[in-house]
Amino acid sequence: DVPTGGHAVDHSPGGMVDRTIRQRVRFSSSPRELYEMYLNSREHTKATGGTARIRAVQGSAFSAWDGYITGRNLLLVPHRRIVQSWRASDWSRSELDSLLVLDFIESGRGTDLRLEHLHVPARHAHSLAQGWRDYYWRPWKAYLRNRG
Repeated sequence: DVPTGGHAVDHSPGGMVDRTIRQRVRFSSSPRELYEMYLNSREHTKATGGTARIRAVQGSAFSAWDGYITGRNLLLVPHRRIVQSWRASDWSRSELDSLLVLDFIESGRGTDLRLEHLHVPARHAHSLAQGWRDYYWRPWKAYLRNRG
């Protein structure tokens, strides 16, 4: 099992150090609700507080947090999985895009959301792992609770 708090794993392909962030978060909402919230510009923006431009179209580009995050939807399995290329605006040109995998797993009356964020540049791994908690999971929970 993956610890709820998440952790990072070192990789060293071609001499470039990168990391994988793994987190698991429990939500009382359905996989469908979370999946659709993430892939809808208006809902994504409301849930996080940062402007998002995103849609549920495989191959489409997206941005979040007022353009700080950009990427492309590589694979969409409705209500189950999102795979994206992903990068932040403060990454150097030499740092390659990372790969984000979000799995929405039905569990009782809610969802276990599992994040695996691969090939994150080592110098960004700690702040990015904390950023998922501070700028996604906590705001999502508050938004869903208040929307309830």
